[in-house]
Amino acid sequence: MEPIILVHGGAGDIPDSRVQPKIDGNKRSVAAGYEILRRGGSALDAVEAAVRVMEDDEAFNAGYGSVLNLEGDVEMDASIMVGSDLRAGAVTVVRDIANPISLARLVMEKTPHILLAGAGANKFANNQGIPTVAPGSLVSPYARKALEEYKKSKDQRTEIGERAPDGDPGEVGTVGAVAIDKNGNLAAATSTGGINGKMVGRSSDTSLIGSGTYADDNIGAVSTTGHGETIAKYCLAHAILKDMEYGNRSANDATNTILSGMTRRLNNTAGAITLSKTGAIGIGFTSRRMSWAYRKENEVHYGVNKGQHEIEMIQ
Repeated sequence: MEPIILVHGGAGDIPDSRVQPKIDGNKRSVAAGYEILRRGGSALDAVEAAVRVMEDDEAFNAGYGSVLNLEGDVEMDASIMVGSDLRAGAVTVVRDIANPISLARLVMEKTPHILLAGAGANKFANNQGIPTVAPGSLVSPYARKALEEYKKSKDQRTEIGERAPDGDPGEVGTVGAVAIDKNGNLAAATSTGGINGKMVGRSSDTSLIGSGTYADDNIGAVSTTGHGETIAKYCLAHAILKDMEYGNRSANDATNTILSGMTRRLNNTAGAITLSKTGAIGIGFTSRRMSWAYRKENEVHYGVNKGQHEIEMIQ
């Protein structure tokens, strides 16, 4: 199997000022994940590495750069899943952890559980030797400004930065990755800071296996982004894979068909990236924009606007 890694940096009304930082960050993420695959590493290692890059980048709503809750704190969710045996791990409402995706992987590998929350997740991190960063160190200037503006206007904007050109509020910039390795094994990972101005203790679709993340070597792997409560109601990631399995649709057709159906039914937008068990790629979003990138062999593909598909050759 030819290894592939595909990532997204969030769907929504991404302001023009944040387009290039997201594209650049997606490219760095793909490079980190693909290097693991190129050396014969696992899809699991690749998606974790790719997401960690975006968690460390303030252009994304995950890790450093996460949006803030109503009290001005960062509370994060993440999930990861392996397609070979359906193992999964997730965390929700965690604080002061630089890379929640790695904590989610430890939940999968070191506990009998799938999801750990809040103080319990942080206690587990401490027990596993994951360092806690200083309180407030994950708060970016952009996130602080976005919360201040939210409190003034209550406009429900959740994408950090100035409003999009059409004036509509933005949506969550969750990050994610899916990969297939040389052995044909699939994995998916997703991480988020949630919704700007959310209530303290709010959990997102990202922490829910089947909504934000799903992988099954018999079908494919999916990571989603967008309006979290809507994604959770629709079990979006799982719905896309089941449409591939029973509807006999391609990865791209299933991704776009299910996204369109969700938006029609629930009147909110989202995006998703999909890899099939044969390495077919699916990319879709009903929002105004979604940043994405993938690498296959010596080509890096990327885009952010509808209909955009750029290709760079790697020497």
